Amino acid sequence: MLTDEDKRLIEAMFPLYETKVACAVEAMKVLQDSRGWVSDEALADLAELLEVSVHELDSLATFYSLIFRRPVGRHVIMVCSGVCCWMLGHEEIVDYLRERLGADVGGTSPDGRFTLLPVVCIGACDHAPAMMVDWQTHGDLTPEKIDSILATYP
Repeated sequence: MLTDEDKRLIEAMFPLYETKVACAVEAMKVLQDSRGWVSDEALADLAELLEVSVHELDSLATFYSLIFRRPVGRHVIMVCSGVCCWMLGHEEIVDYLRERLGADVGGTSPDGRFTLLPVVCIGACDHAPAMMVDWQTHGDLTPEKIDSILATYP
């Protein structure tokens, strides 16, 4: 399941860490970058390469909300639910996104374009309510602004 390129990129990290397992999160990001998510098969192959158990890697992967262990849409929307965002309209933003995308939080739009995920804080309190789409932060959200943001993601 690991490509030669995956192995090359991951093995290039080994000298940067004291142990192979220390690069596990970065290695999972390599897999996710090439596949969009980290499948059970890819995790098992990575565990073998890093000489750790699949359970250890899965525990690590599920701890980090930005490692996706199931398929996601072409674009991932992470809606901030931190205190500032919550106070300034988080619920309304989530409700609008759910309606607009036709997907619940944790789900993917029927066309496979967007996955809607919650995130505790994205550090954009001064522009609450906020969200990230594919690691790009968008703040001061309104339904109209959301429509124009989503239109830029094919």
